Amino acid sequence: MSLTLARVVETCCACPSQWSAWTTDGQYLYLRYRSGIGTVDAYDTHDSEQWTRIPDGAVARFDTGDRLDGDMDLAEFCERTGLQLTPEAELPTA
Repeated sequence: MSLTLARVVETCCACPSQWSAWTTDGQYLYLRYRSGIGTVDAYDTHDSEQWTRIPDGAVARFDTGDRLDGDMDLAEFCERTGLQLTPEAELPTA
C-alpha cells in the first residue's frame, strides 16, 4: 500500500527525527525515527493525548540496526517506508 503525503510538519529534527503528516485523503500519520527504528502510525487526530494506542509502526516500520542513530531526513524516511510526497506538498516546520 502506497500512501501519498500532502502536508508534512517536522516536529523534532533529531533524536528522534519526527513529523506530523497528512495524506492526500486527510489521514493523519505520525512519522518517527529513533534508535535506528522508523515507524509510521495512523491516528484520527494529531493530538497524541487522544491516541488510544502506543505508536508501534502499524502502517510501516523499518530497522537500520544502528541503536545510536536518531537522525534522518524526510526524503530518506519516505524512501525506507514507501511513503510518497506530492509535488506540491506543504513542508512547513513547527
